[in-house]
Amino acid sequence: MARTQAERKSETRARLIDAAADLFARKGFHGVSAEAVADAADRTTGALYSHFGGKEGLLLALLEVWKERTVGQLAGALSRAPDPGTHFAAMWQSITRPAEDRGDAWLLLEVELWLYGARDPLVGARLAERYAEIRAELGEGLADWAAATGTVLPRSPEETGGLVLGALLGCAMQYRLEPRAMPQQLIIDGLSGLLGLSTRGAEP
Repeated sequence: MARTQAERKSETRARLIDAAADLFARKGFHGVSAEAVADAADRTTGALYSHFGGKEGLLLALLEVWKERTVGQLAGALSRAPDPGTHFAAMWQSITRPAEDRGDAWLLLEVELWLYGARDPLVGARLAERYAEIRAELGEGLADWAAATGTVLPRSPEETGGLVLGALLGCAMQYRLEPRAMPQQLIIDGLSGLLGLSTRGAEP
């Protein structure tokens, strides 16, 4: 069955975003040209400009997609485990999964986006909005989990989400360079202490 024009446009958009995510993570935003992204996506540079207006527009679109993926990964971990230890282990594994599963690209792109946003006010404002939305959604997920398990969180959902997100990203950055310095049980214990919880531990 022939695809519709809308389906073809959607596929082109998705291919360009995936190619940009990989290239920006590996080479940095400024180290990648629009032509390189189009080539990697097997699309024309004209298609990239048609969909995004240029490399900066592609980056902003990527911010939105990455926010949805980030929240989806962390929220999925939240819903799978009533036990705090298992719960936090699932969250940790969702952002330190092997490079072949694009876990490595996830963290590298996160850092690249932050660097670009810190230097560009427009992108920085969009990135700040993204983090606010992630904090809120992660906090809501934690609050729902706490209510379902009879746990009392010592801070508001958004503050809790911000602390957990910050701890996970900071520890993941250290893990990326020296995995042995950030064992999973340390992360579990740290998150548990941060939220005033106790855990029974979780197997890696």
